Amino acid sequence: MGKRILFINQEITPYVPKTELSIYGANMPSLMQESGFEIRTFMPKWGGINERRGQLHEVIRLSGMNLIIDDTDHPLIIKVASIPQTRIQVYFIDNEDYFQKRSTMTADENGKEFSDNGERTIFFARGVLETVKKLRWAPDVIHCQGWMASVIPLYVKTAYRDEPQFANSKIVTSLFNSQPSNLGDNFKRCLEFRSADAEKLAKYKEKFDATELGKLAIDYSDGIIGVGKEVNKSLIDYAMSSSKELLLHDNEDEEIKTKYANFYNKIIG
Repeated sequence: MGKRILFINQEITPYVPKTELSIYGANMPSLMQESGFEIRTFMPKWGGINERRGQLHEVIRLSGMNLIIDDTDHPLIIKVASIPQTRIQVYFIDNEDYFQKRSTMTADENGKEFSDNGERTIFFARGVLETVKKLRWAPDVIHCQGWMASVIPLYVKTAYRDEPQFANSKIVTSLFNSQPSNLGDNFKRCLEFRSADAEKLAKYKEKFDATELGKLAIDYSDGIIGVGKEVNKSLIDYAMSSSKELLLHDNEDEEIKTKYANFYNKIIG
Protein backbone atom coordinates (compact mmCIF):
# COMPACT_ATOMS: atom_id res chain seq x y z
CA MET A 1 0.00 0.00 0.00
CA GLY A 2 1.06 3.58 -0.63
CA LYS A 3 1.51 6.28 1.97
CA ARG A 4 -1.68 7.35 3.72
CA ILE A 5 -3.20 10.82 3.40
CA LEU A 6 -6.06 12.04 5.57
CA PHE A 7 -7.84 14.89 3.79
CA ILE A 8 -9.86 17.14 6.11
CA ASN A 9 -11.87 19.45 3.91
CA GLN A 10 -14.22 22.31 4.57
CA GLU A 11 -16.12 21.77 1.34
CA ILE A 12 -16.32 19.07 -1.33
CA THR A 13 -18.27 18.99 -4.59
CA PRO A 14 -20.79 17.60 -5.42
CA TYR A 15 -22.16 17.96 -1.88
CA VAL A 16 -21.94 21.75 -1.82
CA PRO A 17 -21.96 24.35 -4.65
CA LYS A 18 -18.80 24.62 -6.71
CA THR A 19 -16.22 27.05 -5.34
CA GLU A 20 -12.43 27.13 -5.51
CA LEU A 21 -12.34 25.45 -2.11
CA SER A 22 -14.95 22.77 -2.82
CA ILE A 23 -13.42 21.81 -6.16
CA TYR A 24 -9.99 21.34 -4.58
CA GLY A 25 -11.66 19.44 -1.75
CA ALA A 26 -12.94 16.95 -4.31
CA ASN A 27 -10.06 16.89 -6.76
CA MET A 28 -7.04 16.47 -4.50
CA PRO A 29 -8.09 13.16 -2.87
CA SER A 30 -8.88 11.76 -6.32
CA LEU A 31 -5.61 12.93 -7.85
CA MET A 32 -3.59 11.59 -4.95
CA GLN A 33 -5.38 8.24 -5.12
CA GLU A 34 -4.36 8.08 -8.78
CA SER A 35 -0.79 8.79 -7.64
CA GLY A 36 -0.76 5.71 -5.43
CA PHE A 37 -1.62 7.17 -2.03
CA GLU A 38 -4.19 5.57 0.29
CA ILE A 39 -6.91 8.14 1.08
CA ARG A 40 -9.46 8.95 3.79
CA THR A 41 -11.61 12.10 3.52
CA PHE A 42 -13.70 14.13 6.00
CA MET A 43 -15.91 17.22 5.77
CA PRO A 44 -18.70 18.87 7.82
CA LYS A 45 -22.25 17.70 7.14
CA TRP A 46 -23.53 21.18 6.31
CA GLY A 47 -27.28 21.57 6.80
CA GLY A 48 -27.88 22.31 3.13
CA ILE A 49 -26.53 18.94 1.97
CA ASN A 50 -29.29 16.76 0.57
CA GLU A 51 -28.68 13.42 2.27
CA ARG A 52 -30.99 11.47 -0.01
CA ARG A 53 -29.49 12.82 -3.22
CA GLY A 54 -25.97 12.41 -1.86
CA GLN A 55 -26.78 8.91 -0.53
CA LEU A 56 -25.47 9.66 2.94
CA HIS A 57 -26.11 7.20 5.72
CA GLU A 58 -25.18 7.17 9.39
CA VAL A 59 -22.38 4.93 10.62
CA ILE A 60 -23.78 3.76 13.93
CA ARG A 61 -20.56 2.16 15.18
CA LEU A 62 -18.73 5.50 14.82
CA SER A 63 -21.50 7.76 16.16
CA GLY A 64 -22.66 8.28 19.73
CA MET A 65 -19.79 10.10 21.40
CA ASN A 66 -20.44 13.40 23.20
CA LEU A 67 -17.91 16.22 22.80
CA ILE A 68 -17.87 18.88 25.52
CA ILE A 69 -17.38 22.41 24.21
CA ASP A 70 -17.91 25.44 26.43
CA ASP A 71 -19.20 23.13 29.21
CA THR A 72 -21.97 21.76 26.97
CA ASP A 73 -22.34 18.21 25.61
CA HIS A 74 -22.68 17.97 21.84
CA PRO A 75 -23.50 14.53 20.34
CA LEU A 76 -21.24 13.46 17.48
CA ILE A 77 -22.94 11.88 14.47
CA ILE A 78 -20.91 10.29 11.66
CA LYS A 79 -22.32 9.79 8.17
CA VAL A 80 -20.68 8.47 5.03
CA ALA A 81 -21.11 8.60 1.26
CA SER A 82 -19.03 8.08 -1.88
CA ILE A 83 -18.29 10.68 -4.54
CA PRO A 84 -19.98 9.17 -7.62
CA GLN A 85 -17.29 9.91 -10.20
CA THR A 86 -14.31 8.68 -8.20
CA ARG A 87 -15.83 6.37 -5.54
CA ILE A 88 -13.78 8.24 -2.93
CA GLN A 89 -15.46 7.66 0.43
CA VAL A 90 -16.30 10.78 2.44
CA TYR A 91 -17.01 10.81 6.18
CA PHE A 92 -19.28 13.62 7.37
CA ILE A 93 -19.15 15.18 10.84
CA ASP A 94 -22.68 16.06 11.96
CA ASN A 95 -24.50 17.52 14.95
CA GLU A 96 -28.03 18.83 15.31
CA ASP A 97 -27.18 22.24 16.81
CA TYR A 98 -24.02 23.01 14.87
CA PHE A 99 -25.05 21.73 11.43
CA GLN A 100 -28.50 20.19 10.95
CA LYS A 101 -30.54 23.22 11.98
CA ARG A 102 -28.94 25.54 9.40
CA SER A 103 -29.50 25.52 5.66
CA THR A 104 -26.33 27.50 4.93
CA MET A 105 -22.68 26.85 5.80
CA THR A 106 -20.90 29.65 7.69
CA ALA A 107 -23.25 32.64 7.29
CA ASP A 108 -27.03 33.09 7.25
CA GLU A 109 -29.15 34.01 4.24
CA ASN A 110 -28.28 37.69 4.77
CA GLY A 111 -24.54 37.04 4.80
CA LYS A 112 -24.12 37.46 8.57
CA GLU A 113 -21.58 34.99 9.92
CA PHE A 114 -22.77 32.61 12.64
CA SER A 115 -21.53 33.71 16.06
CA ASP A 116 -20.57 30.14 17.01
CA ASN A 117 -18.41 29.39 13.95
CA GLY A 118 -15.45 29.05 16.28
CA GLU A 119 -17.20 26.39 18.35
CA ARG A 120 -18.25 24.61 15.18
CA THR A 121 -14.69 24.36 13.89
CA ILE A 122 -13.55 22.98 17.28
CA PHE A 123 -16.34 20.39 17.21
CA PHE A 124 -15.44 19.45 13.65
CA ALA A 125 -11.74 19.08 14.47
CA ARG A 126 -12.25 16.94 17.54
CA GLY A 127 -14.94 14.91 15.78
CA VAL A 128 -12.58 14.06 12.93
CA LEU A 129 -9.71 13.06 15.21
CA GLU A 130 -11.89 10.94 17.48
CA THR A 131 -13.35 9.16 14.46
CA VAL A 132 -9.93 8.46 12.95
CA LYS A 133 -8.96 6.90 16.28
CA LYS A 134 -11.99 4.59 16.04
CA LEU A 135 -11.05 3.66 12.47
CA ARG A 136 -7.58 2.66 13.75
CA TRP A 137 -6.06 4.22 10.66
CA ALA A 138 -2.70 6.01 11.00
CA PRO A 139 -2.15 8.71 8.35
CA ASP A 140 1.32 9.64 7.14
CA VAL A 141 0.00 13.07 6.13
CA ILE A 142 -2.96 15.03 7.46
CA HIS A 143 -3.95 17.64 4.88
CA CYS A 144 -6.24 20.41 6.16
CA GLN A 145 -8.08 22.36 3.47
CA GLY A 146 -10.14 25.39 4.49
CA TRP A 147 -10.47 27.38 7.70
CA MET A 148 -12.84 24.83 9.27
CA ALA A 149 -9.84 22.51 9.57
CA SER A 150 -7.46 25.15 10.91
CA VAL A 151 -7.38 24.03 14.55
CA ILE A 152 -6.55 20.41 13.68
CA PRO A 153 -2.77 21.03 13.44
CA LEU A 154 -2.79 22.41 17.01
CA TYR A 155 -4.70 19.42 18.38
CA VAL A 156 -2.63 16.80 16.54
CA LYS A 157 0.64 18.27 17.85
CA THR A 158 -0.64 18.80 21.42
CA ALA A 159 -3.87 17.21 22.69
CA TYR A 160 -3.58 14.09 20.48
CA ARG A 161 0.19 13.79 20.21
CA ASP A 162 0.30 10.62 22.32
CA GLU A 163 -2.33 8.81 20.24
CA PRO A 164 -0.71 6.02 18.17
CA GLN A 165 -2.66 7.02 15.04
CA PHE A 166 -1.06 10.47 14.96
CA ALA A 167 2.36 9.88 16.50
CA ASN A 168 4.18 10.02 13.15
CA SER A 169 1.73 12.12 11.13
CA LYS A 170 2.96 15.17 9.22
CA ILE A 171 0.54 18.06 8.76
CA VAL A 172 -0.08 20.13 5.64
CA THR A 173 -2.37 23.18 5.66
CA SER A 174 -3.80 24.75 2.50
CA LEU A 175 -4.56 28.47 2.66
CA PHE A 176 -7.37 29.85 0.52
CA ASN A 177 -8.77 33.34 0.04
CA SER A 178 -12.04 32.49 1.82
CA GLN A 179 -11.73 33.14 5.56
CA PRO A 180 -14.13 34.14 8.37
CA SER A 181 -13.97 37.44 10.25
CA ASN A 182 -15.89 36.29 13.33
CA LEU A 183 -15.12 33.20 15.40
CA GLY A 184 -17.02 34.30 18.52
CA ASP A 185 -15.89 36.00 21.70
CA ASN A 186 -15.18 32.73 23.55
CA PHE A 187 -13.24 30.92 20.81
CA LYS A 188 -9.82 31.08 22.46
CA ARG A 189 -11.15 29.74 25.76
CA CYS A 190 -13.14 26.96 24.05
CA LEU A 191 -10.04 25.99 22.08
CA GLU A 192 -8.29 24.82 25.25
CA PHE A 193 -8.34 21.03 25.43
CA ARG A 194 -5.96 18.66 27.23
CA SER A 195 -2.41 19.87 26.53
CA ALA A 196 -3.66 22.53 24.12
CA ASP A 197 -3.73 24.83 27.12
CA ALA A 198 -3.73 28.57 27.78
CA GLU A 199 0.07 28.68 27.85
CA LYS A 200 0.33 27.41 24.28
CA LEU A 201 -2.31 29.91 23.15
CA ALA A 202 -0.81 32.90 24.97
CA LYS A 203 1.01 34.25 21.88
CA TYR A 204 -2.27 34.71 19.99
CA LYS A 205 -4.69 37.61 20.27
CA GLU A 206 -7.59 37.22 22.67
CA LYS A 207 -10.10 37.65 19.85
CA PHE A 208 -9.22 35.47 16.87
CA ASP A 209 -9.72 36.70 13.33
CA ALA A 210 -8.85 35.07 9.99
CA THR A 211 -5.18 36.05 10.20
CA GLU A 212 -4.79 34.78 13.76
CA LEU A 213 -6.46 31.49 12.85
CA GLY A 214 -4.12 31.13 9.89
CA LYS A 215 -1.07 31.75 12.08
CA LEU A 216 -2.26 29.06 14.49
CA ALA A 217 -2.54 26.54 11.64
CA ILE A 218 0.86 27.50 10.22
CA ASP A 219 2.62 27.24 13.60
CA TYR A 220 1.58 23.61 14.07
CA SER A 221 1.89 22.45 10.44
CA ASP A 222 4.90 20.91 8.70
CA GLY A 223 4.03 22.25 5.27
CA ILE A 224 1.90 25.07 3.84
CA ILE A 225 0.20 25.32 0.45
CA GLY A 226 -1.06 28.66 -0.86
CA VAL A 227 -3.87 28.21 -3.39
CA GLY A 228 -4.61 30.94 -5.93
CA LYS A 229 -3.44 34.53 -6.32
CA GLU A 230 -5.59 36.11 -3.63
CA VAL A 231 -4.34 34.25 -0.56
CA ASN A 232 -3.66 36.48 2.47
CA LYS A 233 -0.14 37.74 1.76
CA SER A 234 0.60 38.31 5.44
CA LEU A 235 0.02 34.59 6.10
CA ILE A 236 2.28 33.56 3.22
CA ASP A 237 4.96 35.89 4.58
CA TYR A 238 4.42 34.41 8.04
CA ALA A 239 4.85 30.87 6.69
CA MET A 240 8.02 31.87 4.84
CA SER A 241 9.49 33.51 7.94
CA SER A 242 8.87 30.34 9.95
CA SER A 243 10.88 28.22 7.47
CA LYS A 244 7.96 25.90 6.76
CA GLU A 245 7.93 23.82 3.58
CA LEU A 246 5.92 25.97 1.18
CA LEU A 247 4.14 25.33 -2.13
CA LEU A 248 2.40 28.16 -4.01
CA HIS A 249 0.29 27.57 -7.11
CA ASP A 250 -2.54 29.08 -9.10
CA ASN A 251 -5.73 27.34 -10.11
CA GLU A 252 -4.64 26.56 -13.67
CA ASP A 253 -1.43 24.73 -12.79
CA GLU A 254 -1.28 21.73 -15.14
CA GLU A 255 1.42 19.99 -13.09
CA ILE A 256 -0.50 20.14 -9.81
CA LYS A 257 -0.82 16.36 -9.43
CA THR A 258 2.95 15.85 -9.60
CA LYS A 259 3.69 18.89 -7.45
CA TYR A 260 1.39 17.73 -4.66
CA ALA A 261 2.73 14.17 -4.70
CA ASN A 262 6.30 15.45 -4.55
CA PHE A 263 5.38 17.88 -1.77
CA TYR A 264 3.84 15.12 0.35
CA ASN A 265 6.84 12.84 -0.16
CA LYS A 266 9.20 15.65 0.81
CA ILE A 267 7.18 16.32 3.99
CA ILE A 268 7.10 12.62 4.90
CA GLY A 269 10.87 12.36 4.32
